[in-house]
Amino acid sequence: MSRIQINQLLLQWDHIWDKEEWTVPVATALEGLTAKEAAWVPPGGANTIWQTLNHMNYYNERLLCRLTGTSFDKPARSTNEGTFGHPGDPEDSEGWQAAVGQAKSIAQDLRTTLAALTDKDLERPYVSSTLGHELPIWIMHDAYHAGQIVLVRKLLGTWRT
Repeated sequence: MSRIQINQLLLQWDHIWDKEEWTVPVATALEGLTAKEAAWVPPGGANTIWQTLNHMNYYNERLLCRLTGTSFDKPARSTNEGTFGHPGDPEDSEGWQAAVGQAKSIAQDLRTTLAALTDKDLERPYVSSTLGHELPIWIMHDAYHAGQIVLVRKLLGTWRT
């Protein structure tokens, strides 16, 4: 992994989280959502927006820990809820805002960590393998879920026109 590749990943990350061009970034998809909307269960039993955000937070935090060499002690639940967790409480505005705040914080920490990597860091085996294999997939993963959030918002009638 080279510095040029890191800069390309940072550009992609910026566009999937904050900068809207031809895809809707995660921050925009979450903007203005209430706990009630985030906890709404779509027809057919699909995940709520809250569950989707829980899932994204789980994997984004796990990736951050891998990049920083810190331990990640949150095993995926062995229940059907897995990394998605409970659908959310429509009356828990504080809980919803905490989940959104966590997502934004993890995203910023990931960006900061990536931007701060040195050439020596890029030679470390776990950093090199994580960046070379997981990071491009991770960006697509978050883009996919941003699209899901927009779709659920359209079903709810809360997406911008």
